[in-house]
Amino acid sequence: MSQTISCIIMRGGTSRGPYLQISDLPQDRNACADVLLKIMGSGHELQLDGIGGGNSLTSKVAMVGASTHPDADVDYLFAQVGIVEKTVDFAPNCGNMLAGVAPYAIETGLFPASEGTTTVRIHNLNTGKIIHSTVQTPQGKVEYTGNTIISGTNSPGAPIQLTFLNVEGAKTGKLLPTGSALNIIDSVEVTCIDAATPVVLIQASDLGKTGYETPAELDNDIEFMTRLEVIRLQAGELMGMGNVSDSVIPKPILLSPARFDGTINARYFVPHKCHKSLAVTGSIAIVTACCLPGTVASKLIGDKDSESHFTLEHPSGKIELSAQRKEDNLSALNSVSVIRTARKILSGTVYLN
Repeated sequence: MSQTISCIIMRGGTSRGPYLQISDLPQDRNACADVLLKIMGSGHELQLDGIGGGNSLTSKVAMVGASTHPDADVDYLFAQVGIVEKTVDFAPNCGNMLAGVAPYAIETGLFPASEGTTTVRIHNLNTGKIIHSTVQTPQGKVEYTGNTIISGTNSPGAPIQLTFLNVEGAKTGKLLPTGSALNIIDSVEVTCIDAATPVVLIQASDLGKTGYETPAELDNDIEFMTRLEVIRLQAGELMGMGNVSDSVIPKPILLSPARFDGTINARYFVPHKCHKSLAVTGSIAIVTACCLPGTVASKLIGDKDSESHFTLEHPSGKIELSAQRKEDNLSALNSVSVIRTARKILSGTVYLN
């Protein structure tokens, strides 16, 4: 008899993947990883025997369950699943897949909907952080259709507001894991910052780039990509993360001046390919760095001590975020909010053998 597992496939932000019940999966991480590899069909570039999409943005899994945190309503565990490589990384978070967590929780009865809007408090098991997700629920049901358009998607949807609380030190426990806003790696100034996710910020011109190249142009520059990985690996060591050669974090990000009236322009790597848009967690890290004096980001954009709204330009358009600053220290943030959309695509059963 075939083993099966129930799932809902959803687009969350600019990512897509299956949403699963944590209780349906093995508690042991290695055993859980084996199940996810089967579900996604990893080991083949097209993931032919599974439901993965053959791309890092469509080879993601969100697992949701009853909360184990007193300040949250549900738990959320994210996994980045390899495509050709049979790897599963539970270390990073994904803010785009996060957009589908509250709708999934309501759809599956993990959390009751309210009339009008519903806010679900989400405990991210990857980082230990809390995120509040507010979704549209007219007549007590999740509304997916709407007029909100986010760059990197081809259809509008209902707005989902994600508010990330206490973003500092998501993986390392420190906002600046190296102890400094600036470090020199491979003769280049970098900022190693951990806010929502650990990243390495680099001014594009310092690596001989404009920062406006297409993802394909950057991916195809082997010399550049090799140097970027050298910097990333050294940054991982400096951030106290050890050997990160088999991890997708920290993520490198190239920064350059905005061209279309935004705050700053970015090219985000995942980490061995350039993202076609910009990850939510990476966006939060950039905004946090923009608010912190002495970082690569703040030096690039100038003094933004009182700014609360930020527009980040990326290959597919832009992403807008708002920062809530602490009253006693404007360089520190209470939370960062962003609007995403989600779409339910399929509800069904996956066969594991």
